[in-house]
Parts: sequence; structure tokens; C-alpha cells
Amino acid sequence: MARILIAGESWMTTSTHVKGVDEFSVHSYVEGVGPLRDALTGSGHEVVHLPAHLVPTDFPEDAGALSAHDVVVLSDIGANSIQLAPGVFERSVPGKDRLRVLAEWVSDGGALLMIGGYLSFSGFQARAAFRQTAIAEVLPVTMLAEDDRVECPAGIHPSVLQADHPALGGAGTEWPLLLGYNRVVAKDGAEVPVRAGEDPLLVVGTYGAGRVAAFTSDCSPHWAPPAFCEDWPGYARLFDGLTRWLVRA
Repeated sequence: MARILIAGESWMTTSTHVKGVDEFSVHSYVEGVGPLRDALTGSGHEVVHLPAHLVPTDFPEDAGALSAHDVVVLSDIGANSIQLAPGVFERSVPGKDRLRVLAEWVSDGGALLMIGGYLSFSGFQARAAFRQTAIAEVLPVTMLAEDDRVECPAGIHPSVLQADHPALGGAGTEWPLLLGYNRVVAKDGAEVPVRAGEDPLLVVGTYGAGRVAAFTSDCSPHWAPPAFCEDWPGYARLFDGLTRWLVRA
């Protein structure tokens, strides 16, 4: 059993309703963490979810706080939200570079997984911006300098190259289609058990004494349709296997 911190995978939506000459706005809060959290807890892991709007205030800022977890998962949450704590952004008070702290924690034996999305890796219009941070040194992939999204509206079937790799958890070779992913380049020495077309979909490697992984598509819609993240038994096997590989279980 691993203790997992998932940062991100939530958002707030504002919509404007126009009815004749009248208009009003409606706001909603949505969490996309459900499929991943359910898969991990169903496999016996302990999950703490840190929603995106709490990341600027509550993301761990020292190794002691990070060590309450075995694995940190960054999923659809940009570098700004982690680096710009309120004291830094609102009051210009120097603080911790929490991504540098995270990098050092991994080097000392921690585990990090980044999952794809519009605010992962480089992301939509390169706004996720991890390429300019300490995490770029840690991840087993090189990120692009531009918008790295590959939209696949007709769907793309992953190609499993190493079905017996322990990080896949016995998920098999027949995976449901995905609707997109972030394009990255695997670093020298990293393993690529699964590809999407010619691009890496799952990459695993090491950083210092720690282990790191990148799953470049999403863990929930829209890139991961319900057929992938809800109906496919391999989904839970994949993320359980990936977690166990990260913590050497």
C-alpha cells in the first residue's frame, strides 16, 4: 500500500446565460480525480487529493511534509500554481521554490508521476510551463517549448511495447482508444513501455535515488473517455502497477 498525494484534477467553470435582454453567470466546481482516486483506493492505496484551487496555499513546501506521502502525482495543474504561493505572488515576499523542493525530495528517494492534460508538461499554449522549472530535470521526458497537445478526435489506440513491464500491472495489450495526449521526447536511459503513434505514452525512469514516470494522456475525460477510465479493467491495473513500480513494492 502506498500513500499518494494527487495535486490538481479539479477546476471551476463559469458560464453566461443570455435570455433576451437579460443575462446571468453560473459558476460550478468540478473534480476529475474520481476515476484515478477510485482505482487507487480500490487497489488498497491511500489517496489524498489536493484540488487545484488549494495548491497555491497548501502544496507541501519542505521534505518533511512531502515525506508524509510515498508518491506525488501532478495531474492537470500548472507550474504557476505550485510556485506562486500567496506570499510570493500577492505580497512579493520570497518563499520556497516548491518545485525545487519536490525535485530534491525525489532525488533523495521520493517518487513522482506526472499525468497529461491541458496544464501538464508544457500544455495548452505552453501555459503549464514545467519546462522552465526544476521538474524538467526530474521527469524522464524532455518537454517541448511550444503547445505540446496532440488532439486525436478520431481516437488513437495505444501500442503496448512491453506488456510484461511491472509498471503496467498486467493491463494487457488491448487498450481502449484515447482522444489526445501531450507530446514529449523520452530521455536517454528512460523506458517507454507504451506509445501513442510514434510518441511516448508511458515513460518510466529514475532520478537520483527516486523513481519517476510520465503518463502523457489524461486519467479522466476528455482525453481518457469513459471506455478507458471507467469501463476498462486495465485502468486500475495500470495505475496500481505504476504506483507499485514507483515505490518498489
